[in-house]
Amino acid sequence: MASTPAGSPAALHPTADPAWLASGAEEILEPGLPIVDAHHHLWGPPRGPYLGAELAADIGEGHRVVATVFADCTEGYRTDGPEGLRSVGETEFAAQVAREAEAGAYGGVLLCAGIFSRVEMRDGAAVAEALHAHIEAGQGRFKGVRFSSPWDADPAIRSTARLYTEGLLYDPTVREGIACLAPLGLTLDTWLYHPQIQDVADLAEAFPDTQIILDHVGGPVGTGRYAGKRDEAYAVWRKGVEAVARQPNVSVKLGGLAMELSGFDFHEGPKPPSSQELADAWRPYVEPCIELFGADRAMFESNFPVDKFSCSYGLLWNAFKRLAAGASAQEKTALFSGTAARVYSLDLSAATA
Repeated sequence: MASTPAGSPAALHPTADPAWLASGAEEILEPGLPIVDAHHHLWGPPRGPYLGAELAADIGEGHRVVATVFADCTEGYRTDGPEGLRSVGETEFAAQVAREAEAGAYGGVLLCAGIFSRVEMRDGAAVAEALHAHIEAGQGRFKGVRFSSPWDADPAIRSTARLYTEGLLYDPTVREGIACLAPLGLTLDTWLYHPQIQDVADLAEAFPDTQIILDHVGGPVGTGRYAGKRDEAYAVWRKGVEAVARQPNVSVKLGGLAMELSGFDFHEGPKPPSSQELADAWRPYVEPCIELFGADRAMFESNFPVDKFSCSYGLLWNAFKRLAAGASAQEKTALFSGTAARVYSLDLSAATA
């Protein structure tokens, strides 16, 4: 049995009007540049739906996406059996999409070539059973876990269906669970808000053999108590990013900035922002990440359909290409495909797009 569990984040991630999105269509920049979309979601009712066909339609806007990485979003969970194994249903769901893609269902794009799902690290060392179950379900595609820990003192700041507590990444039992990842060759994606980035730096120092990924440029928040205080929040964000970039086992995902959480309010305009407007707004976050981590530890991500709130898929990747315009050919390869392929150990030999 599989379903979207109660409390799913349908209301947390509204979508933009298709006609509004289409009104901002642009010519695709550098259409031949291979892309691995390092982070996207898929889900069905009551959300969306945004499944393989919908993602393939967005990719069809013209960018050369050759493969994608599926990110956890509480989709397809089992509705019975042990609680700690119910998230295995999500890996089963994503693996099925991957098999369909490999059979040619999505125009040769390897959707869900890599999968990372959620495992409850608060179960400590007992997560080993769940990790092995995910590995089996993924049939070579399960690459790691995302253990989110977004927390803020302002209850109005919320981006997930789950509620988290302060300092979760310091919890000894959580760290017992995280210790199970590296021996299995699994990665750890982290999602939190910008005042918490130091938590990831400390975690990375404690687990130097674990490949850790900082999602969404570290989660800069521009809503709630941070609204109208971008300079102040930016200083905190920058300090955190500088700290975590010093840890060689951490990579960063460049994206997630089109969410309402970021506070740019592009969704409120009479028409979508241009890719140049997006690039200009996001440059203060993306360029420092590339400078501090280097192109070989940075990767662009769509975060779709969440980021579809503010722009189309074509527009999003145009903005990213504008942001990388000054990079060398080697750096562009890393940023748009190479880093993601390496970090998630993707086999792209079957890519035909």
